[in-house]
Amino acid sequence: MARRAPAPTKPSPTDLDARKATILEAVVVEHIRTAQPVGSSSVAATVNLAVSPATVRSEMVTLEREGFLVQPHTSAGRVPTDKGYRFFVDHLKSGVLGSAQQHQVKEFFANVRGEVEDVLEQTSMLLTQLTNYTSVVVGAGHSHSSILSVQLVNLDARHQLLVSVFSDGSVVKHSVMAPFDVTHEEVAEASKQLNALLINTTLESRVQVPSRSDHVATLVREAVSLLHAEKPTTDGEQVFIGGSSRVAEVFQGVETVRKVLSILEQELLVVSLVQDILDQGLSVAIGSENGYEPLSACAVIVAQVTIDGAPAGAVGLLGPTRMKYREALAAAHVVSEHLTRRFGGEEQHG
Repeated sequence: MARRAPAPTKPSPTDLDARKATILEAVVVEHIRTAQPVGSSSVAATVNLAVSPATVRSEMVTLEREGFLVQPHTSAGRVPTDKGYRFFVDHLKSGVLGSAQQHQVKEFFANVRGEVEDVLEQTSMLLTQLTNYTSVVVGAGHSHSSILSVQLVNLDARHQLLVSVFSDGSVVKHSVMAPFDVTHEEVAEASKQLNALLINTTLESRVQVPSRSDHVATLVREAVSLLHAEKPTTDGEQVFIGGSSRVAEVFQGVETVRKVLSILEQELLVVSLVQDILDQGLSVAIGSENGYEPLSACAVIVAQVTIDGAPAGAVGLLGPTRMKYREALAAAHVVSEHLTRRFGGEEQHG
């Protein structure tokens, strides 16, 4: 199992003069595009600085000395360091999805069906389609969601089905096995009492269950007990990973691919990673900022999903440090907004 490094602090901004910043941006953009070291002549040809290639070369040497660039020993060109990518991301202007991608997202959320788990799983595939990166969609479970309705359905005299509907759109079913024969009238009365007790509460709410020993009270207590047992197992543990196969396509080196895949196989660790990044107040964690050595070659982008202003999960994208940040950030932001509206009841479920 990967060892968790001490949680990094939120990176502090570093200022560069305009010329160095322009040159650094040019190196980052070109390296993202080509995956190759970038030379001063290439930078001089792509930016309008009205300076000689020799001046650009001198500035690149300074950027290397200050830790923004590094020169691979086999090349005359340079590549960005994590610090270089951090500066680039911190000064990145907001991007927007292309019109075709915006249409794809709108069509997806207009037509996606199923319970919450189905929607989250399909959303992870959508994110991968939009970006070609591995995606992570984390659902916070329904412990924070309000209960909209509770219904007991009589399957036979000693077997009832408890169906609970939550404000995030999830539907939870439990089997209730009674130690005695129950009439249809008793089941109907138990449903009535359950709704009176539970509607508009959450799984974190404390409710006063009846202490009587009659059939109806016993059914109500058993139903509440089963429903509240959901909390420990669903709170923050729903995670859906899309496009794991893309890891082999975007990372160089078999060992790097193996390490990244080993992390993705550990769902609780992935949830912890996403939460740690959000806790730092970041939307992008680069290289060592992830806190896991196997992800030192990775960048992770995250965007929060909320319900009524409270955290209710997140979407994320994992790629190499030379990922297309502007496009990936735009995709994560748009998808998280749609999930927020959907689970908050602002989008029609159809």
